[in-house]
Amino acid sequence: MLVPLAKLSCLAYQCFHALKIKKNYLPLCATRWSSTSTVPRITTHYTIYPRDKDKRWEGVNMERFAEEADVVIVGAGPAGLSAAVRLKQLAVAHEKDIRVCLVEKAAQIGAHTLSGACLDPGAFKELFPDWKEKGAPLNTPVTEDRFGILTEKYRIPVPILPGLPMNNHGNYIVRLGHLVSWMGEQAEALGVEVYPGYAAAEVLFHDDGSVKGIATNDVGIQKDGAPKATFERGLELHAKVTIFAEGCHGHLAKQLYKKFDLRANCEPQTYGIGLKELWVIDEKNWKPGRVDHTVGWPLDRHTYGGSFLYHLNEGEPLVALGLVVGLDYQNPYLSPFREFQRWKHHPSIRPTLEGGKRIAYGARALNEGGFQSERERMQSKWLPFSLYQNSPFLVVY
Repeated sequence: MLVPLAKLSCLAYQCFHALKIKKNYLPLCATRWSSTSTVPRITTHYTIYPRDKDKRWEGVNMERFAEEADVVIVGAGPAGLSAAVRLKQLAVAHEKDIRVCLVEKAAQIGAHTLSGACLDPGAFKELFPDWKEKGAPLNTPVTEDRFGILTEKYRIPVPILPGLPMNNHGNYIVRLGHLVSWMGEQAEALGVEVYPGYAAAEVLFHDDGSVKGIATNDVGIQKDGAPKATFERGLELHAKVTIFAEGCHGHLAKQLYKKFDLRANCEPQTYGIGLKELWVIDEKNWKPGRVDHTVGWPLDRHTYGGSFLYHLNEGEPLVALGLVVGLDYQNPYLSPFREFQRWKHHPSIRPTLEGGKRIAYGARALNEGGFQSERERMQSKWLPFSLYQNSPFLVVY
């Protein structure tokens, strides 16, 4: 249906005139706007849409198959895998047999893991005392640690004193996706049931309100929300203990925050976005083991953030670089991606990348709230021990 130009409001006409849009384009624009009313609502298995009111779902078997476990873990990141491994280690030490199930939305363990990353090996060595013999991918010990403040043209070096959080002496530069993949192998060797490719879609509750477990996502759904011939209902996993290790701003954790009022008595959480790239560079610019962190330019004094540049020792001249920007920036026109590109042209960064090639890139959200966003200790009949919302994972009975 076309909307005649004469029927457009005076204000709308003025807007078109101000944008210098020719009148012969208006019917096309109006057609596109009005045609949306005839397009069916797009739904997916991530969209909350009442299927009982959709005739396309009549006669579809909606029964779920249920499995019982002692512990169910959502998310196969470092936190979830560490929990799974430690549980099985303790079970062996106490001669107990427990069933631990871990679900991960990525098709492969580690595929959705993105980080710098500098690893303090203390806790890792406690979890895997024989990590060297088992071939853990910790190949790059930190050999040089630098910190600086950037201006538009210069880098001001800042000394890193022993004991400061930025001191990486004794740490390792790792590719966290590779490390998580290795941890997944160790978990399976201990008897953890790992299910990659299964996204946890729903928290299940007992009649008394306590957490019963989770349900995985349905599969075989068309883009318009209709079931395919291959439709399969998700799996229910019931457990005595459920661990939510979803990472930043997990959609199931948000449901639990609301149900159990986990955001009470603490400051609101704040978030940042981290952008990362992996480059192969000229070997003459490669300094294996060097760690560079900077703050300042290209961000202004009203925007917090910082950058990293890590030289990996992976058999070829690789560097991992990235920029983190707080998502509470005041300038609505600021683009973290563009600021990242500007940063790469800084006189202290550009020489490292000249002649190189980007081979991978990605981005992810980060929790930035700190201690002020930590929840107070919480005790209840459903949460019988301390619980902190900013911790790597959340445990709910």
